[in-house]
Amino acid sequence: MTSTNKPKARPLQNVQSGIYKSDVIKDVAESLGVTISDTVSSALASDVEYRIHQEASRFMRHGRRTTLTTSDIDQALRTLNIEPLYGHLPFSQPSYRKALPYPQISVAGTNQATASPLYFVEDEEIDFERVLREEKIMLPKGVSWTAHWLAVEGVQPLIPENPPAVPREEPTSVSGETKVNGALVSAPAATGAAGLLPGGGQKSGALPNASSGQSANLVKQVLSRELQLYYARLTSSLLPPLNTQDYATKKTAALASLRHDAGLQALLPYLVRWVGEGVVGVLKAGEQGDGEGKVLEVLMDVVGALLENTTLFVEPYLHQLLPPILSTLLHSSLPYSQSTHLRINASQTLSRVLTQHSTTYPSLSPRIMKTLLLALISPGKSRGTREGAVRGLMGVGKEAVRKGLVDAGGARVVANECPGSSIEELALLSAVMDALRVLQPPNTEMSDSLDPNNEDDAAVGQKLHEALGDKLAERIAVDRLWAREVLGMSAAS
Repeated sequence: MTSTNKPKARPLQNVQSGIYKSDVIKDVAESLGVTISDTVSSALASDVEYRIHQEASRFMRHGRRTTLTTSDIDQALRTLNIEPLYGHLPFSQPSYRKALPYPQISVAGTNQATASPLYFVEDEEIDFERVLREEKIMLPKGVSWTAHWLAVEGVQPLIPENPPAVPREEPTSVSGETKVNGALVSAPAATGAAGLLPGGGQKSGALPNASSGQSANLVKQVLSRELQLYYARLTSSLLPPLNTQDYATKKTAALASLRHDAGLQALLPYLVRWVGEGVVGVLKAGEQGDGEGKVLEVLMDVVGALLENTTLFVEPYLHQLLPPILSTLLHSSLPYSQSTHLRINASQTLSRVLTQHSTTYPSLSPRIMKTLLLALISPGKSRGTREGAVRGLMGVGKEAVRKGLVDAGGARVVANECPGSSIEELALLSAVMDALRVLQPPNTEMSDSLDPNNEDDAAVGQKLHEALGDKLAERIAVDRLWAREVLGMSAAS
């Protein structure tokens, strides 16, 4: 009798998965219309749990930690494109409470009944009366970024973002020096240009000293003793009394220093204010003599020297430099012997300002052009003002001359008001002719005048009379090319 050893059938064992339950895999499979066995669901659950654990371990290692947290699991689920666990936040751990045991609870997949513990999230009871009595906490604003000026030209602007400079209460000295935060702040003894006239007398237009009771809003700048001494020597050299013998030498040296010396940026606001107050003081004085004319000439030379200095940043002070230039250019009563020279000097200074800064400020030229046109064509203006407007148009440029004298009718206004009987009228007519020569200088070689018998020349002559008036048109008609250029017509036409 032979006996055969048959292997005994092993009972089926339930494959236990980890934290990720196989029931979740079955639910997902059923939602997709797929039926899987318990073994496959357990294997898939183990694989999902392994992948989540590996991905979460990366976040743990990058965080320089040795303990896996719920935030790592949450980040791993997001990385693997798995729907996160709602209601379980890493920064707000819920509190669980054990429920009373229910006697008949069957384990899933078996017929056995056991009394397993049940936990639930306990909701916190909030007392509304206590909440209403508590002080409300205002949430701060979120983090944001903004830009502001920490300093402009070495001066800290008074804005909320910058700490204010609290001045210490200390007695001021005789020279007007004060101390702010332990540093010496001094406005130079700015003597007005009118107070430094060649006559030596102090005028009413002089700048106030820093120790006076007037509250002048000066640009506060920490000035060294060297800069203060330089300022005093500079102003005294530019505007000395009449009895100074070496006046020309000192003035030339002072202007050369302003043109070429570096390190004068701290003195720039004081020099600009000194020029402005000096021009106002001279023009308000009423008496216009040779001394006042020399003062205005020196002040215009100072402005030109400041513009020529390539180490100075003049753009923030253009709004303070333009009024003295335009006042000198358009003032009605300048010294007779120097009026033309002063207006030409101011026009050249204005031209330099526009050449250097018109590209940075595109609206600068149109605004100056508008001011000059109003001074040229407005009724009731003096002949000196109109002459200054014409000189100013020459400084702006060729197109400004054509627009102001021809298109806007400025030349016709001058021709109608100036018959040429006085010296001022002759000077104004001469300025208009100089401006028209800017358009096209007359051809001295083989210059052909307009022919009245020619139909084209007759039409050009008629337009010229309508635009400039009879007196100026006769002077322009001696050159055919000049006449066409004044009217904006090409030579071929």
